[in-house]
Amino acid sequence: MLKLTDDGAKITLQSPPPSGDNGLFWFGSALLVGAIAVAMAMSLLPERLSIGALALLIVGSFFFNRQRQQRKNQLSGVINSGVLWVRAGELVHDNQGKREAIVLSAGDKITLFGEQLQIVDANDNRKYHISGFESSQEAAATQAILQGQALTKRHVNIKMNDNPSN
Repeated sequence: MLKLTDDGAKITLQSPPPSGDNGLFWFGSALLVGAIAVAMAMSLLPERLSIGALALLIVGSFFFNRQRQQRKNQLSGVINSGVLWVRAGELVHDNQGKREAIVLSAGDKITLFGEQLQIVDANDNRKYHISGFESSQEAAATQAILQGQALTKRHVNIKMNDNPSN
């Protein structure tokens, strides 16, 4: 939901439903069961087999942590829920009481993809991917505000000029 303020807008993002990607959960559960099995193996099996079972558990833990870190890196810069306070050249993301202030650099580019925004730096490296807007008009209004175009409270319909050269 978009609400215009004196110096920008307040936008409530609607996060998409969970994607059902819970592979890490099941892998972590398997590691827990494996840890219990290794504990039992250490008391029942000979030393060599116990050490081998423990080594397998350590290798599994290493891969689990690596996958978890990769997933965390993929999600950095992704904004899809919470409240955005948008002003010219900056925004504040408030998600469950945790606030992050984001100031755009002069070389940053803001690209609109339907109902999603992507902010890239001067070298075309993705900095932020923002989704969860109710409509493409909200995303377009957010892009306009970030780029410094003025929107006022008396606008009933927000109309954007797709040609930035004007």
